[in-house]
Amino acid sequence: MRRFFSALTISIVAGLILSACGAIRYTCTDPLGCVTVGGGESLKIATLLTMSGPDQVYGIDAVRGVEIAISDQGKLLGHNIELVKVDDLCTEQGGKDGAAQLAQDSQIIGVIGATCSSSSTPAAKILSDAGMVMISPSSTAPSLTDPVLHQPGFFRAIYNDKAQGKAVAEFAFSVLGLHRMLTIHDGTPYPKELQQAACDSFQQLGGVCVAQIDLSTQPNLAADLQFASALNPDVAYFPVYTEDGISITKAIFNLGMSNLALISSDGLLSADFIKQTEPNSEGMYLSGPAEVQESETFTQKYVSRYGEQFIAAYHLQGYDSANMLFYAIQQAAVVSGDKLYIQRQKLRDALYGIRGMKGLSSDITCSPVGDCAQPNIEIFQIAESKFRSIYP
Repeated sequence: MRRFFSALTISIVAGLILSACGAIRYTCTDPLGCVTVGGGESLKIATLLTMSGPDQVYGIDAVRGVEIAISDQGKLLGHNIELVKVDDLCTEQGGKDGAAQLAQDSQIIGVIGATCSSSSTPAAKILSDAGMVMISPSSTAPSLTDPVLHQPGFFRAIYNDKAQGKAVAEFAFSVLGLHRMLTIHDGTPYPKELQQAACDSFQQLGGVCVAQIDLSTQPNLAADLQFASALNPDVAYFPVYTEDGISITKAIFNLGMSNLALISSDGLLSADFIKQTEPNSEGMYLSGPAEVQESETFTQKYVSRYGEQFIAAYHLQGYDSANMLFYAIQQAAVVSGDKLYIQRQKLRDALYGIRGMKGLSSDITCSPVGDCAQPNIEIFQIAESKFRSIYP
């Protein structure tokens, strides 16, 4: 009996010594692998958002939300958070190139992006195939979370455009009393899928979509608008990005079609659009993320840090996307000695498991296809060069 206890004591002491020296190490068995972070090293995350070009305000605004979230978090699991920023250019190629660049860095734990659905579509596959997660603060195209097309690493902290299209249709038909809709899109996922969702809901309500102009195949906008005007539309819906929005707005007025009610969506929900289209955009309607009672503290942090008021509508979604990632990192982490291991599949599982997280933009509950935000949508009207919330 004495010999047994002596051997056991020796074994325990030896085990403690080996553990203290770091000889017993964690072995990663996660099917997607692990990110290993050494003592004193930073946790590396990235943004893949629009940082240049005519739509840069949307990406810059979201990046600012991410930066404030990092500042608020401070250290995570005892490590600093390092942010890598890549520009998605709000294009398919930009999303593809940016995602390929990030996928090469095995130390990046997760990505906040992309801004535009056209960028998110290729990026979601590339980053998912690399075992990473990607959380978009602004990509709303329904195809991104379609059960057949969804990439397993893709999540979003913004609504699905099926809900936004329905909100636009109900506003046009039931509130404004309009019955003949003309739509215009550029053939890319966000505009094309959103105008189709609006048309489908509009026709279910009893309206008619008299024409759907695709700028990618019909480049003569003036001729197409003249043709469409003969079909007697009473509303023009063009959920496009800044450059196309400016061209369409000006063309409608230049052709004398000012009797049309003009409606767009969050792709034009920026002060830049108003500046470049006033007075023609006065009275125009736009759908977008519902205004929330932004905390005075958050507003103060934003203005103090960047020297101006909010420049677009995605700072809160950027903030929430970052906090979703921080939560998942904590759930997926294993501490062994002076090293931290982030299990990539566990990271995804933690995001899919989010239920009732209190975000600044909405409560967050993730579906099996990565839709995480509540469909809180409002209609705004441009009045005296400002966006005024008018419905519901």
